[in-house]
Amino acid sequence: MAMRIMLQGTMSNVGKSFLAAALCRIFRQDGYSCAPFKSQNMALNSYITADGLEIGRAQAMQAEAAGIEPSALMNPVLLKPTTDKGSQVIVNGRVRGDMSAKDYFAGKKALIPEIERAFGELSAQHDIIVIEGAGSPVELNLKKDDIVNMGLAKMVKAPVLIAGDIDRGGVFAQLLGTMALLEENERALVKGLIVNQFRGDRRLFDDGVKILEEKSGRSVLGVVPYIHCNIEDEDSLSHKLEKSCAEGDIDIAVIKLPKLSNFTDFDVFGQYEGVSVRYVSRSGDLGMPDLIIIPGTKSTIADMKWMRESGLEAAVKQRLSRGVPVFGICGGYQMMGSVISDPHGSEGGGSIAGMGIFDTSTVFSEEKRQVRVTGRFLEPEGFFGYLSGAEFYGYEIHMGVTDGGGKPLTTAGGNWTQNAAGCYIHGIFDSAEVSGRTVKALYEAKGLVYSGKATDRREYREKQFDILADAVRESLDIPKIYDIMREGV
Repeated sequence: MAMRIMLQGTMSNVGKSFLAAALCRIFRQDGYSCAPFKSQNMALNSYITADGLEIGRAQAMQAEAAGIEPSALMNPVLLKPTTDKGSQVIVNGRVRGDMSAKDYFAGKKALIPEIERAFGELSAQHDIIVIEGAGSPVELNLKKDDIVNMGLAKMVKAPVLIAGDIDRGGVFAQLLGTMALLEENERALVKGLIVNQFRGDRRLFDDGVKILEEKSGRSVLGVVPYIHCNIEDEDSLSHKLEKSCAEGDIDIAVIKLPKLSNFTDFDVFGQYEGVSVRYVSRSGDLGMPDLIIIPGTKSTIADMKWMRESGLEAAVKQRLSRGVPVFGICGGYQMMGSVISDPHGSEGGGSIAGMGIFDTSTVFSEEKRQVRVTGRFLEPEGFFGYLSGAEFYGYEIHMGVTDGGGKPLTTAGGNWTQNAAGCYIHGIFDSAEVSGRTVKALYEAKGLVYSGKATDRREYREKQFDILADAVRESLDIPKIYDIMREGV
C-alpha cells in the first residue's frame, strides 16, 4: 500500500495545488513513483486523459510534475459550475448529469465507493499518493458527509498538513482558527503546519513560527517563500484573471466570459518576453489590442447573451473590421458562428444568434466529445496565414456540433475568414511552432522584430516544476514529511 500525505488549506487559493505539485516533483526526484489525488474538484479548467476521460486541470498538472500520465483515478469527482446554483457532475471522467447544489450535497455520500475504488487502484500503482483537499476543512455548514477534506483523510487514513497563506494576511487566525474549529479526532490527523507565500527575510518570522507551534501544538514544517515560477493556476481565483492592463510590446486581450473555462490555453504566451495577456470584461476596456481571443465557456448561450448585452460583441466586431485579428476557442468559436441551439438542455436550453463572423451553426447534443487531438493548420489566408502547415496538439471538450459553410482551418476542423479564425482545440497555442509563429506575426504586424526563442509549453513547464520543487525542498522539512508518511495515522 502506498504511503500518503494530504495537504489541506485554511481557505481556497492558499497554494495547495502548487505545494502538492512541488511534493510530487520532489518525490519523483527522490526516485519514488508518485501520483496526485483529489477526490472532488470544482473547476472550469479541465483536461482530457489519453483514454478520453475528463479530470481537473490541477491534477493533470500535478501528474505532469510527478512524471506520469494523468488518469481519471486522480480526480474521481469533478464539478463544473453551469449556473450560480448548479454544476455538471463528472464521475470517473464521464458526465453523470447536471445537479443543483442542494441535490448534489444531499446525494454525494453515494459517491464514496467511487472515491474509495479510485484511491485504492491508484495506491496499488504507486509508492506515494499526494492528496489535495478543497477550500477549508472547517466550513462547518458543509462538514456533514465530507468527502474531500477531513472526511477523506479519515477514509484513506492520511496524515494531514495544513497550509496558510501569509501573503493574504491573518496567517495566525487562519492556522490557529482552523485548528481550533477542528474536532479532536480531526486534529489528531494534523501532523504539521505550513506557512506559504512569505515575502522578505524568512528570519523575521522566527517568532511567528514559535507562536504558531506553542498555540497549535504542531510543528511548523516550513515557511515557503513567494515563488516566481510560471505554472498554470486552477480556477477563477487566479490572479491572472485580474490583469486588465497591457504591459508589453504585444497586447493580447482575452474576453473574460462569466463562465470562462480553460484559461490555461493562454499561459503559453507568458513565456514570451514583451507579450502581455489581459482579461477584458467591459467594452470600454478593450482598447485596440494586437489580438483578441474569445475563450471557452461552460455556458455558451448565456455568455453569448452577456457578450451582446455588455457591448463586447459589438466592440469585438468593430475591432475586427479595423483589422484586429480575432481567434475563438471552443465556446468562443461557437459564438463566432451564426446561431447556437441547445435543444436537449445540455447547457440550459434555448437558442441564440451568434456573432455572424462565420457562416456556421452549432447544435448541442446529449453526448460530450472528449478527445486528445493532433494535427496541422491548413492554408488560411489573411492574418492567420502565418499558421499554414504548423503542427499542433491539444484536446477537445464540448457538447456542441458545428456545421455549415466556411473555410476549414485545421485537419481537426475549425474555420477562418479574413482576419478571424476559430476551432474547438484547447491548448492549440502550446506547441512552440504555433505560439512562436503567432508571437513573431504579432510583432511583424507592428513593424517590430521578435528575437526571442520559441519554446514548447511542455518543455517550459518541466523547467518550472524544477524551480518550484527546488524552492519548496529548501523551505520544507522534507525528511520530517517522509517520517510522517511512514508513521501514518
